[in-house]
Amino acid sequence: MSWGTELWDQFDNLEKHTQWGIDTLEKCIKFVKERTEIELSYAKQLRNLSKKYQPKKNSKEEEEYKYTSCKAFISTLNEMNDYAGQHEVISENMASQIIVDLARYVQELKQERKSNFHDGRKAQQHIETCWKQLESSKRRFERDCKEADRAQQYFEKMDADINVTKADVEKARQQAQIRHQMAEDSKADYSSILQKFNHEQHEYYHTHIPNIFQKIQEMEERRIVRIGESMKTYAEVDRQVIPIIGKCLDGIVKAAESIDQKNDSQLVIEAYKSGFEPPGDIEFEDYTQPMKRTVSDNSLSNSRGEGKPDLKFGGKSKGKLWPFIKKNKSPKQQKEPLSHRFNEFMTSKPKIHCFRSLKRGLSLKLGATPEDFSNLPPEQRRKKLQQKVDELSKEIQKEMDQRDAITKMKDVYLKNPQMGDPASLDHKLAEVSQNIEKLRLETQKFEAWLAEVEGRLPARSEQMRRQSGLYDSQNPPTVNNCAQDRESPDGSYTEEQSQESEVKVLATDFDDEFDDEEPLPAIGTCKALYTFEGQNEGTISVVEGETLYVIEEDKGDGWTRIRRNEDEEGYVPTSYVEVCLDKNAKGAKTYI
Repeated sequence: MSWGTELWDQFDNLEKHTQWGIDTLEKCIKFVKERTEIELSYAKQLRNLSKKYQPKKNSKEEEEYKYTSCKAFISTLNEMNDYAGQHEVISENMASQIIVDLARYVQELKQERKSNFHDGRKAQQHIETCWKQLESSKRRFERDCKEADRAQQYFEKMDADINVTKADVEKARQQAQIRHQMAEDSKADYSSILQKFNHEQHEYYHTHIPNIFQKIQEMEERRIVRIGESMKTYAEVDRQVIPIIGKCLDGIVKAAESIDQKNDSQLVIEAYKSGFEPPGDIEFEDYTQPMKRTVSDNSLSNSRGEGKPDLKFGGKSKGKLWPFIKKNKSPKQQKEPLSHRFNEFMTSKPKIHCFRSLKRGLSLKLGATPEDFSNLPPEQRRKKLQQKVDELSKEIQKEMDQRDAITKMKDVYLKNPQMGDPASLDHKLAEVSQNIEKLRLETQKFEAWLAEVEGRLPARSEQMRRQSGLYDSQNPPTVNNCAQDRESPDGSYTEEQSQESEVKVLATDFDDEFDDEEPLPAIGTCKALYTFEGQNEGTISVVEGETLYVIEEDKGDGWTRIRRNEDEEGYVPTSYVEVCLDKNAKGAKTYI
């Protein structure tokens, strides 16, 4: 089977067919190219999807991913990211192994096809030229034969005519001989050209064209084989990533199997456990006796003796109303249903029982968070404090590592002075040591609060209260029982309003009481070295160069208590002021 023998007369059709083959190959290249673009687009969309649902750093959403189900979801997102990477590998391999290779082969194929058909056209033009020569010699031979025949007839006519002179007859005879010779020459030339043409035609149809068509056939067959190889490569590129994609899917399955519903339930307990005890039973209140209501055991009042009220609070006789609730002047007040009171009891927040708590409550309403997390329930506060202690410990360790590195570098400089000046590291070493000391003091502060929450300390020290920015010097007993909050010391029932209205009442009552306190004596003066914006509760803002009174020096916590006038006082960082104490006064010098 050979195109040279079977298709010897189909030059034009073969030219069209081979061009169609090249177009088909380019179509395959275009198909694979679009496939790579789809793979890249799909991989990009998968990566964007995975990134979109990743938890944001330092956000509340990141804290929610401690649950096993959320961790499994994160693992699924990561596996999908790897899954997208495999589609990128598919695109890259197809581009390098198929598109680039086929594009180069198409160029080579076009060049080879052009060369083969150029040779075919050249051979075709040569045989056509030979054919034209043959036709020309044939026509010339035919013309010369006819001229010779006419000349012979003319001679014979002249020779038979008796009226023609002998010279004319001789001239006609010579002319006939010349024409006859020309016919013989044309015949010989035609015969030669014919033989040559037959030889060229034989070579053309049995040698040149078969060879050219055989080359074209081999070229076309190579093209077909190349398409098949590209299809195999196309499949192999996909098959190569199947194991890795399978691992990605296995990772998703493994992540799903790692979900532990019991563990998640325990994490919910740890996240939201308040540490409060459930409320006790509500005592029965007998309304059958007018003006006499049985006081529950959970109220602030003790049992009455001898029919007379003997109200006690904190072990002392109270001759006035309970300080946190105003006395209801209305002797008769419509009572709420018991179910409403119980619902209110279950949903109400713990009350503020001291001026420090009142200050903290007001600051919370303004959006500030207490440094000791006292706004949180005990269990949550313990967790936050423990987390803060751990963070400070890591910072201390980091600073200590830096100090050790500087120390080692200083030792190297001491041993090899040409490498550097050891004294140049003293400032940095002192700065790091100062940072370590500050972090240790901060850690001690939070450890003290943590110990207080865990029950290792009975109450916070004055230093801790000062560092938290609170002013009170007394901590009244905290009453956590709801029944006490809902009853006044004299046993009369007082309705609760909203939390905001109660805070307003407390603030009004205590502002008057604390306004009567005498200010602390000034023990010296200070000058502000820098401007300080006192934004936290218990601090005061100062301007650089301002002179103020010192009423309490630094106790080792880094804060100094100062006063601007009778109404403005608070804490500022000791490093922000230059303190000049009056040693002779020692409390005798008072602010006027």
